[in-house]
Formats: sequence, structure tokens, C-alpha cells
Amino acid sequence: MKYLHLVWTSLFRHKVRTILTLLSIVAAFLLFGLLDSVRSTFAHAGQGALGNDRLYTVSKVAGAALPVSLDASMQAVPGVKMTSYGNELPGTYQDPKNSVVIEPTSDNVFALYPECQFSPADFRAYQNTRTGAFVRKDFATKYHWKPGDKIPFQTSVYQKDGSSTWTFDVVGIYDLPEPKEVMPPVLVHWDFFDQARQSGNGTVDFYDATVVDPSQTESIAHAIDALSANSDHETETQSENAFFANIVRQFANIGLIVGAIMGAVFFTLLLLTGNAMAQTVRERLSEIAVLKTMGFTGRRVLALILSESILLLLLGGTIGLALAAIAVSVARAKLGSILSSWMPVVAGNIWLGGLSLAVLVGLIVGAMPARRGLRLRIVDALSGR
Repeated sequence: MKYLHLVWTSLFRHKVRTILTLLSIVAAFLLFGLLDSVRSTFAHAGQGALGNDRLYTVSKVAGAALPVSLDASMQAVPGVKMTSYGNELPGTYQDPKNSVVIEPTSDNVFALYPECQFSPADFRAYQNTRTGAFVRKDFATKYHWKPGDKIPFQTSVYQKDGSSTWTFDVVGIYDLPEPKEVMPPVLVHWDFFDQARQSGNGTVDFYDATVVDPSQTESIAHAIDALSANSDHETETQSENAFFANIVRQFANIGLIVGAIMGAVFFTLLLLTGNAMAQTVRERLSEIAVLKTMGFTGRRVLALILSESILLLLLGGTIGLALAAIAVSVARAKLGSILSSWMPVVAGNIWLGGLSLAVLVGLIVGAMPARRGLRLRIVDALSGR
């Protein structure tokens, strides 16, 4: 740009004012990057490619169990390829704060989740060990579990001997792509769990099913639910992706909350930067008059003032979005929840939106001062009017 040096010099004429204004812009765009990443996390939750051919079935009554005998009927539904079932056994390890979900499941569960990665030797050991446990790699790393370990979990489910401590033998470690939470930290045999528990025998908490044609998931889900219609164990079936998306979206209307916060932040930013630019132009009226005397047209003066405003916003916006990208990367590394699995980096669309917003705000806050510079009469400016 021909006049970039002039614009840059004018921008930093009053360094303290410019730096303070710049810090406000950086803070605003840091919030924009962070909040838009959160919004994207909730908006895209459960929209991954994996899981679009799997259905998840639970009772219509929250927390109610389903009969294991329903499995055979589900397998007979046209379009269903395979089913598995299981229970959730919430437990703690060593400390009540260390929550670990254990899932006793049918032995064919890995056939429904081909993305899981494990060694054939570990799988054979799991099949041949009645008290065997397959543990997810991230939890194995966190708690230093390895094959051969015996792990006791404190639970609220009692065994027939009256104990609520369930001990399993680690026989293998498995891993899978994100989101890892589609599979539990600890997998154990459903048959062993069902025979050992004190009550609830012959019931399960959920069913999983894979379908032949993913485009037919909705109709197959209706057919599965029709099996238990008007019974004491009516079911609710939906795709795995939809199930996890609903869990995430139950927290709140994130889009509305984020939009309201960002609206307030940028309204404040408009007032702040608009006032700063207006004050800057007022202090330089005589200089603008000199520029016009030297042959600068009104349109060129207009372009210089708008360029200064846009440069200020772009500079602050770029720094703010870069800091947001770093913060989100750190958050992804630290969080071990389902949100971190779906949380995107500050991706290209967020950068594009942020920088476009910076240009728009720059144009708005520079418009009034630039208009004054456009209409400025040389005689009035030099005379101090």
C-alpha cells in the first residue's frame, strides 16, 4: 500500500492511547475466538462420520431398565445388521473423586465398533477371562493400568455376597478415534455382571444396533420402538450421533448465550474505538488541512482515515484470535471430557469471520471521523474553526 507508512505513523502518534485501545480490541477478539469455538463445539456435537449407522436404544422412562429378551426381537427387525446390549456401572477408583464408568456389555460389542484398536492376543485374553476387563487407553495411561492388574471399583450396585466393590482383571487395552467417549473407560462381561449382581438380573440399560443402510436409520428406529409400544418397557431409539448431540445440547442454548455475550462485547468495542478514532481525527484537523493543501483529495483523506481504523482493528483482531487459538489448543489438551473430543481448533471459518468482523467494525468506527475529514474546509481547519 502506497501510504502504509503514513497510516502506521498516524496510528501510533499517541502510543499510550493506541496501545490501550489495541488491548481492548485484542480482549474482544480473544473472547470472540474462545466463544465461537465453544459455540462450534456444541453446534457440531455428534456430527462426526462415525456412528451414523449405529442406533442407541434406552427406556422412555429415564433410568428404567429393559429386558434382555428384547435383543432377539431387535435382531429380527428388517434393516438391522447386529445388536449388542449392556448396563452402566458407575464406579470410583481409589478416591471418590475418580469417577470411572464401567460397562458390562455383550461379548460382540467390538463388532459394532470396528474403529476400536486392540491386539488379537488381548481380545482372546478378554474372551477367556470371566472377570476380564478391557480398559480404554487414555484411562489406562491416567491410572497406570496394565494387563495383569486387578482393579477394585467402589459402586452403588451390590453383589450377591453383599459387597459393592467390584474387582476386575485387566487383560487388554484398546483405543479408538475421537470422540473416545462413545466407548466406556472399562468394558467387562455382561454375563459375569448379571450373574453376580444382587438385583436387576436379566435387564439391561441400553441396546446398540448397526443398520445395513444408514439412510434408513429413522425408519428402523421407529420399527424398534414399535416392538415395545404400549408395554411396561417402551423404548426410545435414535442414532448414536443424535444421542450424544442431545446430551451436549441439554446444557443450555449455547448459541443464544454466546451471541448475547459477543453482541455486548462488540457494542462496547464500537463505542470505545469510535471515540478513540473521533478524538484522533479532531486532534489532526490542521494536518488534514495541510494534506488537502498539498493536493490530497477528499476521497484520499477519507481512505487514509478508514485505513487507519481498519488497520487498528485488524491488528488487534489478529492478535486476539491467535491468543484464542493457543488457549483452545491448551484446553483440548487438558480436558478429558466429551466436549474436548468435539471441540474444534480456532478453524479457518472462525478466523475468516473474526477478520471480516474486524474490517466491518473498522469501517463503522472510522466512518464518522472519515466523513468529517472528507467535508473539511482547508480555511476552517487552519483557522481553528
